[in-house]
Amino acid sequence: MAAHLAALDSTASHRPGYVPAPIAMRGAAKVIALTGARAPEADPFETMAETQAVGRDQMLFSEGDAARHVYRVVSGTVRLCKLLPDGRRQIIGFLQHGDMMGLSLAQNYLYSAEAVTSAVLQRIPRSRFEALMDEQPALARRLLSLTATELVAAQDQMVLLGRKTAVERVATFLLRLAARTIGGGRRVQLPMSRADIADHLGLTTETVSRAFTKLKTSGMIRLLDGHLVELTDREGLAAAAECA
Repeated sequence: MAAHLAALDSTASHRPGYVPAPIAMRGAAKVIALTGARAPEADPFETMAETQAVGRDQMLFSEGDAARHVYRVVSGTVRLCKLLPDGRRQIIGFLQHGDMMGLSLAQNYLYSAEAVTSAVLQRIPRSRFEALMDEQPALARRLLSLTATELVAAQDQMVLLGRKTAVERVATFLLRLAARTIGGGRRVQLPMSRADIADHLGLTTETVSRAFTKLKTSGMIRLLDGHLVELTDREGLAAAAECA
């Protein structure tokens, strides 16, 4: 099991612009679904996890650090980053409630993780996590299957960065966030900065701002207080994501 997960995560995370797909666990309910249990107390990670609170921009771990823990986000937003050879930063994904990181099972972390906002996480010792995978083959198989979907996400992100215009990239980014929001998300929250979005989409901060302005002027989105964006024209936004 460990070898399979390691191979999948290592392959995907070294692709340019890789974005991890949500890894199965969006809160306890998803974990319960994976194990076939029905009660909240059946969450297999709850009893072995240590709760950790972190502040805005705090580093959780750095690329190359010994991978001693697996993390699950309880609240807040976390960004995953890689440094390119020329020193530039590539944000490979944003994690929110229920998402997990550090699942590569390699000896070292393949990326760095930083808190975008104040966040609460569950930190699970790798040795106990691996033991759980051995004890619950059904959970291990489901995790393997969902980790495999990251390869598809990596391919999608390569297309996003290699073929799409700035407006198409921002429109796609907003629709992906909406898809991860409960109920489909007419409103999405953007706790990350424009610079973060730029480093995720392979753009400059100025270009990201111009793309948001264009989508707003076209009536596809509204920029609200509290870092909220309302998707006022989902069909138009979907069209913009394909052909700006």
